[in-house]
Amino acid sequence: MRIGVVTFPGSLDDGDAQRAVRLAGGEPVPLWHADSGDTLLHGLDGVILPGGFSYGDYLRCGAIARFSPVMGAIIPAAQAGLPVLGICNGFQVLCESHLLPGALVRNDHQQFLCRDQLLRIERTDTAWTSDFTPGQEVLIALKNGEGGYVADEATLDELEAEGRVVARYLEVNPNGSRRDIAGVSNARGNVVGLMPHPEHCVEAGFGPSLDGLPFFTSVLRQAVLA
Repeated sequence: MRIGVVTFPGSLDDGDAQRAVRLAGGEPVPLWHADSGDTLLHGLDGVILPGGFSYGDYLRCGAIARFSPVMGAIIPAAQAGLPVLGICNGFQVLCESHLLPGALVRNDHQQFLCRDQLLRIERTDTAWTSDFTPGQEVLIALKNGEGGYVADEATLDELEAEGRVVARYLEVNPNGSRRDIAGVSNARGNVVGLMPHPEHCVEAGFGPSLDGLPFFTSVLRQAVLA
């Protein structure tokens, strides 16, 4: 199973995401932000937009990266059902691309944070969470400066009603995200945005747990079953 991992100028977790795919049993395929073409994503079973600091973040996180040539291929593919996971900055890019609703804003305490964060997995029928159990609590690394998830009340109510909140922060809300939301999905469940970093929790001795690995085994399992 082959999973593409996009590198934007400033990405810093692309190598970690590739390693996570490999440890889950898949083959990571590097993609560059300037890549384009109708055949770019052929043979891929999913795509990951990793964390980091994409160029143009000084304007608004993900606002310029959203217009990268590679996104010209990823957006229609995601709309057609290709599994896409956006982690941290990748989550911001997905929101800017309108593949996911809402936006990510500066943390309410106005400081960058780096900590181990307890989450509850809320939705397990997505391409990226099917190896979890509903309500499962996991410990995932979290690092962000603009990680507060916001949306208007109507959008938040819609996400809740449709079961599209993928994960919530437990014990403490680290960045002011509305309704403690740590991740959301599109209605179909193939596109997921997650602020915490599961790619840092896939190998013993590195990170606070192995709780991030099911995000990557889930999409590989789905590809096998497809």
